Amino acid sequence: GERLEVTHKAHTRDNFARGAIRAAKWVVKQKPGLYNMMDVLGLK
Repeated sequence: GERLEVTHKAHTRDNFARGAIRAAKWVVKQKPGLYNMMDVLGLK
C-alpha cells in the first residue's frame, strides 16, 4: 500500500502567540457570533 504523511513541527510557540494576538484584535471588532481562524485570516 501507499501512505501520504503531512507533518508540522514548531520549534517555538511564537507563531501560535502571534496568531492568538491577531485573533484577539480581530474578534473585538466583530458582532457577537461563532468564528474560527478561517474568519480571522479572511480565508472564508
